[in-house]
Amino acid sequence: MEKKMFLLLVLFGVFVHAYSQEHPIMTVGGPIAPEKMGRTLVHEHLLVDFVGADQISEDRWDKREVMNVVLPQLEVIVKQGIGTLVDCTPAFLGRDVFLLEALMETSGLQILTNTGLYGAVDNKFLPTYAFEESAEQLAKRWITEWEEGIDGTDIRPGFIKIGVNPETLSTLHQKLVRAAAFTHLATGLSIASHTGPAVPAFEQMEILLEMGVSAEAFIWVHAQQEKDLNMLVEAAEMGAWISLDGLGEEQMQSYVGRLQYLKENGLLHKALISHDAGWFSPGEEDGGDFRPFTTLTEKFVPLMLTSGFTPTEIDMLLVKNPQEALKIRIRNKE
Repeated sequence: MEKKMFLLLVLFGVFVHAYSQEHPIMTVGGPIAPEKMGRTLVHEHLLVDFVGADQISEDRWDKREVMNVVLPQLEVIVKQGIGTLVDCTPAFLGRDVFLLEALMETSGLQILTNTGLYGAVDNKFLPTYAFEESAEQLAKRWITEWEEGIDGTDIRPGFIKIGVNPETLSTLHQKLVRAAAFTHLATGLSIASHTGPAVPAFEQMEILLEMGVSAEAFIWVHAQQEKDLNMLVEAAEMGAWISLDGLGEEQMQSYVGRLQYLKENGLLHKALISHDAGWFSPGEEDGGDFRPFTTLTEKFVPLMLTSGFTPTEIDMLLVKNPQEALKIRIRNKE
């Protein structure tokens, strides 16, 4: 079954390649050329609801209330020169494309959303069908969101978001990775996986390679949790994107060190960085404690400049790398 689907996806990939040559980035407002992205925050959240897949519903939040809280936060970073924000909230955790579309239109900020399923936190955010369906069936759902739009809209995902536990991959999480591989081969969307330590990161890349997908399609989310910096180098040399998510004032020096190590090994062009900040929390007063998206621009970039990084290298990290990581193109294993 997997071989048959693989062959069909290879054929479909001819169409995807032609499309992606013209429109290589997909925002909630439609396709744009990569050079239109500008400075990009590659991992943020505008709304997250941790109630669980069995209780999640858009009725749990008032879109107007969310807009009142979130819009001022976006207006601030637009003034700071941020052009694009990648919203990494998956389905069953509060993904609301109607809300994202409204925020993009009113703020002027370009926003990307995703397809996929989040298996981390012991599968709390997986719907029942995720346990029952095959990788092929899950991939069909995600591919349909790309081809037809999300939740009855014409809004399409700009990447695939999955999540795994920080230990060795369970059978269920292996299935999520395989579904992501099938989806990538059909759509050219990159795979951003909430991962953490190196063990599950390399296990995921092994599955992708087995299925004919290059590690270049893989974004290792929360790679800062791996203490052995040589593991970051090894993954980057394989082609993976090393995403340092969770930037705050207390992490800045540590993140500079990781970026310096990648730079010393000639791999700064494979690094991504963002806050993993926000977000409006349904059920909490006034949406909870919203963490701004400003540390990178206001404090981290100046720290990088005083730590030996050049403006060109900062441009690589914030502009060019996100463009390359999120371009819609099928990355086949060579």
